[in-house]
Order: sequence, then C-alpha cells, then structure tokens
Amino acid sequence: MIKQIQPTGGKRKGLKGSDVDIEGIFKSFGDFDVLKNVTLDIKKGEFFSLLGPSGCGKTTLLRIIAGFENPDEGSLKIDGANVLPFPPNRRQVNTIFQNYALFPHLTVFENVAFPLRINHAHRDDVEAKVYEYLRLVQLESHARKKPNQLSGGQKQRVAIARALIREPHVLLLDEPLSALDAKLRQHMLIELDEIHDKIGITFIYVTHDQQEALSVSDRIAVLDQGKVLQVGTPHEIYESPATGFVAHFIGETNLFDGKVARVEKIDAPEPEYMAELDIPELGRIKVTTDDKVKVGEKVSFTVRPEKIVISTERPVTKRGDINMLQGIVDEPIYSGFQTKYYIKTRNAGAPAVIRVIKQHARYSDEGPEIVWRDEVYLSWSANDGYIVGTAGGGE
Repeated sequence: MIKQIQPTGGKRKGLKGSDVDIEGIFKSFGDFDVLKNVTLDIKKGEFFSLLGPSGCGKTTLLRIIAGFENPDEGSLKIDGANVLPFPPNRRQVNTIFQNYALFPHLTVFENVAFPLRINHAHRDDVEAKVYEYLRLVQLESHARKKPNQLSGGQKQRVAIARALIREPHVLLLDEPLSALDAKLRQHMLIELDEIHDKIGITFIYVTHDQQEALSVSDRIAVLDQGKVLQVGTPHEIYESPATGFVAHFIGETNLFDGKVARVEKIDAPEPEYMAELDIPELGRIKVTTDDKVKVGEKVSFTVRPEKIVISTERPVTKRGDINMLQGIVDEPIYSGFQTKYYIKTRNAGAPAVIRVIKQHARYSDEGPEIVWRDEVYLSWSANDGYIVGTAGGGE
C-alpha cells in the first residue's frame, strides 16, 4: 500500500491550468486493444507524465485528450465539463509534437504569431504578445530567423512559444525532446520545467524516458499494454513500485520470485509486517511490507542496486533485519562517479547474478577497493527491499 501525496502544483503560484479527469477509457484499432479501462485524475497546474514503452498507449491517450482521436468507451472532462463532443480548437488544450511542426517559410516571429493571426488579433497586440512569449523561451533575438537557421533546441522552444501563445489551460507534450541529443535534451528539460513553473498551467507529458519523467514530474502514470499500472510521485514510483514491470522499467533493480515462509506483525504507528521469503537464488530473505501476505503465497521481490552495501569484509551487525549474502565479483563496470558490480551469489542450489551500485563519494589514488574475482559480502536492510506482487506475474 502506497501513501498517496496530493499534488499542490509545486513551486507554482496563481495556477491557471485545468483539472483533467479521465474515466474508463477504452480504445481499439481493429482487433488491437490500445487502451484498457484507463482512469486518471490530473490536477490543475500539475506536471503530469505518461510513462511507458513504445506501444503502451500513452500517445493514443494524449491524442484523445487533444481531440484527435475518440475513445470507444469512457469519459473525458476538463474542469468538470465533458469535452468529448468538442473538436480540438474548442478544448483549451494545445499540443507540442515530436517534429516541432514549424512552418519553414515563416520567420520565428511569424511562426509564433500564427495562432493569433488566424484569430484576427490586432497587429499591435500580436507584436506585444509574440515578444512576450519569445522572451519566455529566450528567443527574442532570433525573431527574424527562419527555422532552418535554428538549432534543434531553439526549434523546440519556438514550438513551445507558439503552443503557449493561445494561453491553453492544458499543454500536451508528445515526446517533445526525443529528436535532441542527450546533453541538449537535459538542458531543454530544465528549461521546460522552468517555463512550467512560470506559467502555472497543466502539463501532460508523454515519454518513454524514465529519467525525464522522474526529473520534472509532480506525478507519473506508468502504462504498459494499454493499462495504468501505477500512479504516484517520482519518489513513490521509484521507491515503492507496485508491480515487477514498474520496478524493472523505472531504473535498475534486482527481481526474484519466492515464497512467503513466515510473517510477523511489527509494532508501528501504521500496520506493517516483517515477512521472510524463501528465494531459491538468495536463500531466506527478510522484507518489510505494508500489505499482509500469507505463508505459502508466491510473490516477487525486488531490491535496488544502490540499496545494497558491498564489502570485502563480513559486516558486523547485531540488527535482526539485515540480509547478508556472499558472492564473487563477476564483472565490475567503472563509470567514474560509480562502479556497477555484477555479483555471482554463492548459492549451490540456484546461483544468481545480483547488480550492485557503489557510489564514489571520496577521492582515491590507489584504484578501486573491489575488483574482478574478489570475494565479497552483500547486505541490505529489510526496509530496502520490496514485495511487488505475485511471482512471475510482472503486474
């Protein structure tokens, strides 16, 4: 059970966005079910991300919100009003696409001004407003350039300014940074978050990149095969994954199937249990859980690589909630700020490989402390592991 945190719009003041309520949305293309009973409650002013692999249905859901697709079943409300009968231009929603969709023959100024021109805005109003939004995206000095004279990041900022100049209540972003290189993508992500903080409207952001979603979102919905598997803050999604799929998809993890051997209630303010699991590859493992599990129940267990302590010496502890394993370094991968170790466990019954990440917080001029073929001890607290559902189910 995950304690849900109600979003407040973060640092934003004077929120101008809209609530978006999605209930029981189904969508199929022929015999392929793209969305299966999707229900989401997106709050005014949130930076809300739809995260999942290719083909999970996130872009189709975005297109339904925009008005480019109609669901087979379900409802879509913006600020409590049913908008499904309305075309895209009557929904107070605007969309930024992957390919920018700029007019190549128009200047930056005219691209941003286009939505105002087609609404017959007064010339003086157009100029003042275009420069207001060009300043927002830091492009006022590029107003007279054509798109082919801009970098990828600059083109994306033009697209953002053009989308925002209509003052939508909800901005939909469909993989907007996917065409940029990694370093520019990170820079644009920070700029996008800053723009969101300034204007205070609702952002709904589609991405397959876990780090993007974790970096900027107030909340995230993880989708797979048309279903919403979990909704929560980045911290909740990462630290308390609801399913094996979520645990694997969000960052790296170690995932094993096992059987509950023992359960004991812990004296705590909220109901909590200490479970002991029999896992063939690991032996007897302790894990705390908010949800009571039953002896004999088959479950999946996960522990993140950075939660595991690795040492060449046996840890000395009197705590009864520490898990400890022995193994040998099968592969060390040095990345400067950290080393990722692949450890082959010493379990004759069913040996396994566990990933461990060790951060390098201190300067060392003598090389790594742990190297290939070293015999090591692995340890972690019962609070650092997590039960993520039934064994082998992935959900």
